[in-house]
Amino acid sequence: MKENHIDIIKSSGLTAKFSLEKLRNSLKRTGANNDIIEPILETVVDELYQGISTKEIYNRAFALLKKKNSYLASKYKLKKAIYELGPTGFPFERFVAAVLKYSGYHVQINNIVQGHCVKHEIDVIASKHNETTIVECKFHGEPGLNCNVKVPLYINSRYRDVKEKWNGYSKNTHKLTQGWVVTNTRFTEDALIYGNCVGLYLLSWDYPKNDGLKDRIDRLSLYPITVSTLLNNREKQFLLSRDVVLCRELIGDVFYLDHLGISEVRKQKILNEINQLCNR
Repeated sequence: MKENHIDIIKSSGLTAKFSLEKLRNSLKRTGANNDIIEPILETVVDELYQGISTKEIYNRAFALLKKKNSYLASKYKLKKAIYELGPTGFPFERFVAAVLKYSGYHVQINNIVQGHCVKHEIDVIASKHNETTIVECKFHGEPGLNCNVKVPLYINSRYRDVKEKWNGYSKNTHKLTQGWVVTNTRFTEDALIYGNCVGLYLLSWDYPKNDGLKDRIDRLSLYPITVSTLLNNREKQFLLSRDVVLCRELIGDVFYLDHLGISEVRKQKILNEINQLCNR
């Protein structure tokens, strides 16, 4: 078949064979049924050509899915939506904190913590069951930029410095027991080997398997505001500037939508989309 012989260009610049199953599975993750998926696959395959980029394939599949169902299209664009949390890493830090909060942690953001040697600005401090975790977030605004071994090397040295001071201070009732590195992209093989060797917890887009960032978001329905197909870029940036990072933060609070001057008809469409995403 045609698709078995098509070379595609990945975001990293590397070449790979087009995989119909990968595209089918990515569409299935949205909850779309075969009546929606199969016509999309047929159209995309018919439009393939040698050297097509994964971005072009994604854009075509997304456009076709959006015509069928805007809610499913919102779920399909999750990975891109995480990139849209940029250009700074701060919204991503708030997003990671929210994922941990809804996983049962008490969280604090951007605290200055005294280590044994120097002070450190920690992205997220998360506590649960009398144990504390410090979390460092590495945000990349473009696909293909992965976290290499330098990242866990650096984070581990900071974690060890903070841990020595933290656990030696009698007023800290929660012991510091783990350091995390969270990224919206992927870790290189050396980064994974080193991080696991020294006991860091590594969380990326698809690592650990079946419990990566994308799995947690889907499981908890914690979609970033940037997944919306009904809000425009200006409106999304406005919400992010007001620290509205999660779709669920707009449920029951339409102040910001009213502030943006969004009409009642369009506002109801946006809220319906958000309620579907949040399983309400």
